[in-house]
Amino acid sequence: METPQSEKRPLQKMFTSVPPSYDLLNRVLTFGQDEIWRKKAASLCVDNNPESILDLCCGTGDLTIHLKRKAAPGTQIKALDFSPPMLELAKKKTTNQDLNEIEFIQGDAAAMPFPDNYFDSIGIAFAFRNLTYNNPDRDKFLAEILRVLKPGGRFVIVETSQPKNPVFRKLFHLQLRWITAPVGGLLSGHHGAYKYLAHSASNYHDSGELEGLLTGAGFASVSTQHLMGGITGLTLALK
Repeated sequence: METPQSEKRPLQKMFTSVPPSYDLLNRVLTFGQDEIWRKKAASLCVDNNPESILDLCCGTGDLTIHLKRKAAPGTQIKALDFSPPMLELAKKKTTNQDLNEIEFIQGDAAAMPFPDNYFDSIGIAFAFRNLTYNNPDRDKFLAEILRVLKPGGRFVIVETSQPKNPVFRKLFHLQLRWITAPVGGLLSGHHGAYKYLAHSASNYHDSGELEGLLTGAGFASVSTQHLMGGITGLTLALK
């Protein structure tokens, strides 16, 4: 018997229930820095003058918006996510800002509906951890990203990381446990989602481990820029 999709993707239910407060909490919990980090990621995605870009696990479309604004006219932009409520919010946001000709697609990151070697750039903002942290399908996701990316194409990741300074790292973990988890749970009403965020971010890869994961998956070269003391990393991987 086929496994239900909700069991194949256990985080899907979590990200279907969070969206109404998702954007507000991103701004509050990062003191507005998350938008600055997304802008940097979008800039990296368009540096190679791409003809086609994918916002993978686009959520409510914040990175998509920056990609549309920074890309040259005529650039094909697609945005994929498995959460229908998040996609609906993303569509409303782009429509309200008169950002047209973006294709939003509900789909599975392990089986994307695109041909091989399709995108010049793929960006992902604060969702790569969900694909790769203790996820049994991690290797499927990585292989699929490589499949749909053109040779020489860019995979740009902005994601939580681990500060190199041990004191700052400890403070970051305390902030996740005692501020991010309780405040996020209180404001959203979904305590489990923000406990998961705090736990996964505290235990996720540092930049060296992430670079090793990507080169091991088949990327030709990987480099990381540390942001805000290393609590976030901006990673560029080339196929």
